[in-house]
Formats: sequence, structure tokens, C-alpha cells
Amino acid sequence: MKPIGYWLNRTDKALTCYMNDMLEGFGLTRIAWQVLNLVHDTPGITDTEVLSTLASNADSAVLTGAIDTVLADGWADRPAPDRLTLTPGGSRRLTDVAARVDAFRELSTTGISLDEYRTTIRVLECMSRNLETAMSTDH
Repeated sequence: MKPIGYWLNRTDKALTCYMNDMLEGFGLTRIAWQVLNLVHDTPGITDTEVLSTLASNADSAVLTGAIDTVLADGWADRPAPDRLTLTPGGSRRLTDVAARVDAFRELSTTGISLDEYRTTIRVLECMSRNLETAMSTDH
């Protein structure tokens, strides 16, 4: 049996590659999609909040590039300096993308029961907390 790190890395790579390919037609990447979801869920979110929330998903240069992409492509705009909100067109296009992402999620969890999925999430959350707590007390 391969260790959990192997499967975490392999799964993340597969998720990213599949999503990037699927989202390419929309001019998005997995990271840009995550940025858009944050902006959708928190209209007026600051760039700093986006960078902080998604820090475990990508470094600040990649996240800043994703913010620039969603602004340049008209998905989002700035209602105030350093704040992001979806444009009306961005909201409409996001609905189209969401349907594709839902199909992706269904594909990626084929053969996995809801209980198995929830257990996996709980285990990963616990492992993350254990290691993050240990790192904060060791330093």
C-alpha cells in the first residue's frame, strides 16, 4: 500500500489537470475558479482576503495572476480599490461553469459513498490540524 502523501499528491495533480483542461474553454484555471467562488460567496472581498483564504492552494504570485485574469476577462471588477465583485456577465458565465464543475465532482467521486467522502474529509482535516498544531508548538 502506498503512503497517504503519495495519494494526496497524485489526487491533487489529477484534480488540477482535469479541472484546468475542463476550464480552459472558459479561460479559467482551477485557481481562477477558486478565486471566482470566493468573490461570488463574499462580494467585496479584498485581494488580501483572497490571498489568505487560498494560501494553501497556491502561492501569492499564482493567486495574484488569477485575480488579474478574472479582472481582465470581465468576470470580476473592483467596486473599490483592492476589492473584488463579480460583474453581471461574470455571474452568468459562472453559472455555466458551475454546471461543468458539478459534473466533474460527480465523476471524481464515482464509486465513493457520501459517508466515505465525509470520513475522508474528516480524516484529512484531523491530520492537517494535528500537524499544524505540532508545528505551531514546536516553533
